[in-house]
Amino acid sequence: MTDSAGIPDATGAAGGSPEPPRGRRRRLLLRWAGTGVSLLVLAGAGTGWWLYRKLDANITEDTSAASELERFEEYRPTAIAGGSRNILLIGSDSRSGSENARYGRDGGTERSDTVILLHLPADRRSATAVSIPRDLMTDVPSCLRSDGSRTVEQFAQFNWAFQWGGAACTIRTVEKLTGIRIDHHMVVDFGGFKKMVDAVGGVEVCLKQPMNDPEARLRLPAGRQTLRGEQALGFVRARYSMGDGSDTERMERQQQFLGALVKKVQSNGVLLNPGRLYPLLDAATSSVTTDPGLASLRGLYELVRGVRNIPTDQVKFLTVPRRPYAGDPNRDELAQPDAARLFQRLRADAPLTVAPPAEADGPQDADGRKPGDARAGAGSAEPSPTGTGTGSVPVPTFTGTTAGMTDCR
Repeated sequence: MTDSAGIPDATGAAGGSPEPPRGRRRRLLLRWAGTGVSLLVLAGAGTGWWLYRKLDANITEDTSAASELERFEEYRPTAIAGGSRNILLIGSDSRSGSENARYGRDGGTERSDTVILLHLPADRRSATAVSIPRDLMTDVPSCLRSDGSRTVEQFAQFNWAFQWGGAACTIRTVEKLTGIRIDHHMVVDFGGFKKMVDAVGGVEVCLKQPMNDPEARLRLPAGRQTLRGEQALGFVRARYSMGDGSDTERMERQQQFLGALVKKVQSNGVLLNPGRLYPLLDAATSSVTTDPGLASLRGLYELVRGVRNIPTDQVKFLTVPRRPYAGDPNRDELAQPDAARLFQRLRADAPLTVAPPAEADGPQDADGRKPGDARAGAGSAEPSPTGTGTGSVPVPTFTGTTAGMTDCR
């Protein structure tokens, strides 16, 4: 039998078969499978590269702050402890943009609603977040305004530094206040904060009493609550209609919320869930303005990689020791010698512990330590600084909390 071209039909040829031999069929299947896998790998690599480029491009680089800090490099503190990192986290109350305009009129200026100094020790076995009160009275250096003019050095309220000279002015103010070198900084506005909270599916907190703050647009019953974007923002911003209306309670709520957020991000429900991890990365990278050293997905990844396995009871939160300012009880000033001792521990990358007020507060001895310091140091003492090995120095305790203390019970 032949076809129209006179070629014998395969089915009638000697030794012919309607299907390829088994070995040939297997080779064809393997070849097609290999081609399919290769295409999937290429598609996956292409998609992965596209996502990486997208996330990387989200980040805003703060080149103006970097330029201003470089100008005053000779006046900045030198890093004492190699390998440790100090990162300044700044929450801006900017009203610019559609997302932030709903919280008030855009007057063309912004202040630091929240400032936290995050210290990561060289061994990355702990993390210490120190809140700096916005009402703290301190020396603010001469800073470069956005219009090119410069302010004069003056004694002023801490959060004016950000309004006068942005992140660079705030960093230089913190360095002058603490003697601690700031390695990196991040600025997040209201809209960015809400996006990150929503990206992790909300954060659980426990309320001892109902909250009703019209100014913060917050109304919550007492008990266990999962706060999402708008509610979470109100929770960390509420002040005047809550408790005694002080910034102290507001900072305590911020620390409580951040501790719960750390626990949520460390959970498998976020880090090991691509459906939640990508929205978190997208929200985080599109919501922050950072120094050039962190202005890339790789830079942020290196930072996160070093802290993601820190136990929650070693993620510590405290407020810089302060007391009412002598010239105005509605403002704060550093409480010495506690503040100086805290800054010295951070500069030297030395350990410290935190405890609730009932355990940490109390009269001080001649060395400026509280009774709680010695109790906390009983099982966690440092070698004697003299190097003689004949004694130990108790690890000092400051009033604060840890991410491990934020459980809802």
